[in-house]
Amino acid sequence: MPKHPLVQPNPWTHLRAFTDARIALGRAGNSQTTEAVLAFGVAHAQARDAVHLPLDSTALSAALGQAGLTALTVHSAAADRAQYLRRPDLGRRLDDASRAGLGALRPAQPFDVVFVIADGLSALAAQSHSVPVLCCARDRLPRDWSIGPVVIAGQSRVALGDEIGALLGARQVVMLIGERPGLSSPDSLGIYLTYAPRVGCSDAQRNCISNVRPAGLTYDQAATRLVFLLKGALALGRSGVDLKDDTPSVAPGTARLAERHDP
Repeated sequence: MPKHPLVQPNPWTHLRAFTDARIALGRAGNSQTTEAVLAFGVAHAQARDAVHLPLDSTALSAALGQAGLTALTVHSAAADRAQYLRRPDLGRRLDDASRAGLGALRPAQPFDVVFVIADGLSALAAQSHSVPVLCCARDRLPRDWSIGPVVIAGQSRVALGDEIGALLGARQVVMLIGERPGLSSPDSLGIYLTYAPRVGCSDAQRNCISNVRPAGLTYDQAATRLVFLLKGALALGRSGVDLKDDTPSVAPGTARLAERHDP
């Protein structure tokens, strides 16, 4: 009789071409294969590293400057990463110095949109993808729209954008923030749009575009959806559950599935 192989293959193996999810791993007896166990360990380490990696604001400012965009830096009320992870509430409000600095920059006429780049729970995502996405979106915006300075926010949660937008007198604020890493997506960028931002806005008043990265939703796709929503929010006078994304669906095969968690 022919011997059975030590590693039993899985009949779903061909489906792994369409997703990074952990399916069709095969088995060795009643256990996972050594390859699968080691790959899981690497992915877990990458996710932990993404959470603790600091955002390089200097490099981001330089990249934005090369793209012709003005940048300024703010910080949340969370003093450091350890406090940020323990106290999500502090990541939703600016520290005193940042609040005073932004208040002094408020223009006489409101900006149509202010973009915020934030570390969130994956500075790797913000560092890698925020500037390309922002540039793609800027090129699609109406020429007569006024765009405020790009705000780089450290130790930030999504709601920090509301206070930033309100202080700068923005009609809309867009937060580009690192999402909580999954075990197949340590560099997933989330985009949150809020119309008429102010402290105390709920999640129901935001629109979210998730999993923006080369292995997920491409920069062009994300920018197209974002600009559609920005124009729609301005026309409707609100964002969130009342504003629907009617852009064409992503064609099968153009984006891979990934885990997603809001920061």
